[in-house]
Amino acid sequence: MRKIVTVLGARPQFIKAATLSRILRDHYSKDFLEKIIHTGQHYDKNMSEIFFEEMKIPKPDYNLSTGGKSHGQMTGEMLIEIEKIISMEKPEIVLVYGDTNSTLAGALVASKMNIPVAHVEAGLRSFNMKMPEEINRILSDRVSTFLFCPTPTAVENLKKEGIFNSNKQRVVQVGDIMYDAFIFYKKLAKISPDLLNITDKKFFLATIHRQETTDNPEILGSLFSTLEKIAIDKMVILPLHPRTKKLLNELGFSPKNITIIDPVGYLDMISLIEKSDLVLTDSGGLQKEAYFSRKPCIILREETEWVELLENNYARLTGTNEDQIFEALEFFKYPIIFNQGLFGNGNSAEKILETIKNL
Repeated sequence: MRKIVTVLGARPQFIKAATLSRILRDHYSKDFLEKIIHTGQHYDKNMSEIFFEEMKIPKPDYNLSTGGKSHGQMTGEMLIEIEKIISMEKPEIVLVYGDTNSTLAGALVASKMNIPVAHVEAGLRSFNMKMPEEINRILSDRVSTFLFCPTPTAVENLKKEGIFNSNKQRVVQVGDIMYDAFIFYKKLAKISPDLLNITDKKFFLATIHRQETTDNPEILGSLFSTLEKIAIDKMVILPLHPRTKKLLNELGFSPKNITIIDPVGYLDMISLIEKSDLVLTDSGGLQKEAYFSRKPCIILREETEWVELLENNYARLTGTNEDQIFEALEFFKYPIIFNQGLFGNGNSAEKILETIKNL
C-alpha cells in the first residue's frame, strides 16, 4: 500500500480533493492510504464541522495556521511545518492541487526530499506574471513528477516549456477534476430557504473578489457602476466577498439596484448558477461552473486560463470595461448551444489514481 500526503490550503481545493479522496476510499483503499494536511492558508468560517459533513469531505489529519500573513512569510512557515509532517509520515507521493501558496510549498518540500509530486491542474497558464498564482503554477510544474492536465491546451503549454513525458516527469491529460466535483455536488445542491425569495425571478449572478479588481478604487467603482446599470433592467445577485465589502465601505460607495447577499457555500453557489440566466465573474472556477451549468459567462478579467471557453463562445473576456461588458450582454441575448466535453467526462479522479497506481 502506498501512502499519499495531500496538501491543501483553501476551500475550493478541499472540494476538488474530496472527489479524489472519495474514489480512493471507495475503490482504491487496498492500494493507497491518504493523509491530508490543511495549511490554513485561507481562513474560511464556512469550513466548519457542518461543512465537512454536508460535503462528505474527509477531515484533515493535520491543521496548520499559516494564513493572514505576507506571501513570503506564509510560504516559509508552510515549508517548515510540511517538512516536519512529511518526515514523520514518509509518504511515497505528495499530492497538490492548483496554484496557491500551499500548492507551491507542498511541491517544494516533497521535491527537495526526493518524493514524487503529483500536481492536479498542471499546465494552466494566464501568462500574467504579476499574478502570484501564475508563479505558483509554473514552479510547481517544474518540480512535479506527475503532471495531471485538465485540457489539451494545458498539455501544450507544458510542451512549449520543455516538459513532457520522460523518465523524470509524466504528463497526462485527465480532464478537470472540478467537473467530477460539480457532477457529484449538483445532486446534493438545494437552494437555502433564505435565498428562495430572491431566486424566483430571472437574474444574473455576479461575483467580484480578485485583488487586481478590488485594490484599485477607480476600477472597483467603475465596475459597480456598470453592474448598477445592468440591474436597472435585470436583477443582479451579488454574493459579496468580505474583502470587497470592506473596500466599498472605505470608499463610501453604496451600490444601488444590485441585490447584495452574504457569501454562500458551494452547494448554494451551484444552485444560484443553475437558476441564473448568465454569470459575470472574475473567478477562475466560476467560469467553468457556468459552462457546466450551460450558462454564458462574462469574464471580468484581462486574461483567463480557460481559453477553451472563449474559443467556443461560451464566455466573453471583457475586463472591467463597461462598453465591452454591454457588448457581451448583447451577444449573449442569442441562444447558445453548449457542447459538453471540453473538460473531460467526469472521471478525472479515476484516471489520476490509475496512473499513479500503474507507475
